[in-house]
Parts: sequence; structure tokens; C-alpha cells
Amino acid sequence: GRVVNGSPVVFQVATPNPVRSLSGTWLGHNFDFSFDARQKVWFALGGASLETKPGTYPLHLHAETAAGQAISYEKRIPVQRQRYPRIVLKVPGRYTAPSPEELREIEEDKKTKEDAFQTLSPEREWQGSFRAPVEAQISDVFGVERVFNGTVQSTHQGLDFRVPSGTPVAAVNRGKVLLARPLFFEGNCVVIDHGQGLLTLYLHLSKFSVKEGDEVEKGQQVGLSGGTGRATGPHLHLAVRWQGVYLNPQTLLSLRLP
Repeated sequence: GRVVNGSPVVFQVATPNPVRSLSGTWLGHNFDFSFDARQKVWFALGGASLETKPGTYPLHLHAETAAGQAISYEKRIPVQRQRYPRIVLKVPGRYTAPSPEELREIEEDKKTKEDAFQTLSPEREWQGSFRAPVEAQISDVFGVERVFNGTVQSTHQGLDFRVPSGTPVAAVNRGKVLLARPLFFEGNCVVIDHGQGLLTLYLHLSKFSVKEGDEVEKGQQVGLSGGTGRATGPHLHLAVRWQGVYLNPQTLLSLRLP
């Protein structure tokens, strides 16, 4: 499929001769490939940030043969521009003009997230395709430019599902719970580390069903949906973060993975 700014992508590589390992570099990101014995291809999950300009970018591949010989390949991958819509919203004033105490809380949250994001598992934990966290309509898509109360502008870095409070929320794939705690903007928030720099975030929950350090399976309940934090009403916000970049969850959920 075509690659656009903000979208995750599955890299699939069939090497001319058998190799023992394969790694890649693309847009400044480094990642390891896994081998799919059934289809005899190497695959890895990556993505292009929202800020990526249209153009063709080289994917540098580094392989090692069974004999220990290093081989390099290069594949050029075009990235096209995706246009994202713009909306205007109203939320309570404290979320656009926080008090000094709230600013302190926001700063602490930022540090909490940065610290958590430093400790990612290098191994791939996810297996196979990703599933939706809830069975529900999408109320707000990824990449929308938002204007809050006429001032604060932000880009919607996730996908919103329209669900009433108390709806069970499932892990989209297997991984380890990195964070499960209340944060100012995110409300009750669960972050799952799926390995190799891939995280999923579940925001505005009313209740936690997991704790930090738990191993979770695909489809396992991580909490109940709600409207905590900066939310214009009850909904589930799902975000996908890969090596520091937010990607379109809708695309990830539709990818067919080995």
C-alpha cells in the first residue's frame, strides 16, 4: 500500500540469498526485522511522522549471512502527503489556561512519560495483526488539527472511539504495561510496550484492569472507558507511538501482519 506522512508501514523484504539477521534504517530510525518462515520474507513495522515531507526516502538494509558475511542493500520508498482536516472545540478553561499547580502537575506528567518511554523492550512482543480496542464507531480521526477555545492549537495524535463510560477496553496486541496511572490531560492512562519501540496508549479511562509491569495478551481487558482528563465527553482515545513518533492507529489496525 502507499505510505503517507503519519502512517505506520510494514516493511517486507525477500533477500536474494538466505541471511541470518536483517536490520534497517529509515528516516533516522533503526529497527530489526523478523523472519516469517511461511512466506519466506523478513518483516518489520515502522512509520513516517506527520511532519515527514513528501519525497522518496532510502531504506538502508544490513544483513548477515550464515557464514557471518555482512551485506548491505538499499530500497527507495516514496512517502506521499496526506491532508488532515481541522476542527474547533470548546473545553473547560482549566485545560487551555492551567493554574500554577496544574502546570506543575503537567510538568511532572511529562517527566513520568519521558522516563517510561526511555525503558522500552528491544524485543518484539507483538504477534500478528492488531485488533481494535473496542467495537465502536470512530468519532475523531488521527491527524486532525484542533483549535481549543479559539487558542491552543494541537494535532490529534490518536483515534477516538465513541463509547459510553464503563465499556471494556482491550489491548490491541500483546505486550507489557509500562504505565497505568492518572495524568492531567490523558486522565486515567494505560501505556503498553509492544517491543521494538512500539507503544499503544489508552486514555480517559474510568477504571484500570491492569497495573504497571503486567504482561498482557492481545484482547485482554486493560480498563474501562471514561471521560477523565481533557475530554469533551466519554470516549476512548487510542494512540500509537513508534520510536518517539505518533502514527495513525486506524492504519495499524488495518495492516495484515505475518
